[in-house]
Amino acid sequence: MGWCQDRGNAELRAQLGRLREARVHASMLQIDTLCGRLALPTTYRLSRFVADPACDSDHSHSDR
Repeated sequence: MGWCQDRGNAELRAQLGRLREARVHASMLQIDTLCGRLALPTTYRLSRFVADPACDSDHSHSDR
């Protein structure tokens, strides 16, 4: 179980390093820890928030 958790930590750190190199701001990331039990190891889920392209484009509203 410890091996999987250590491996998960290493993979998480590597992915965070790649995102940092790509200049992704930490405020745009979320790390969820999925706590393991006897049958399952602890795992981590990394989420990156991205802007909705529709929000960035010129809005045309019918109420204008």
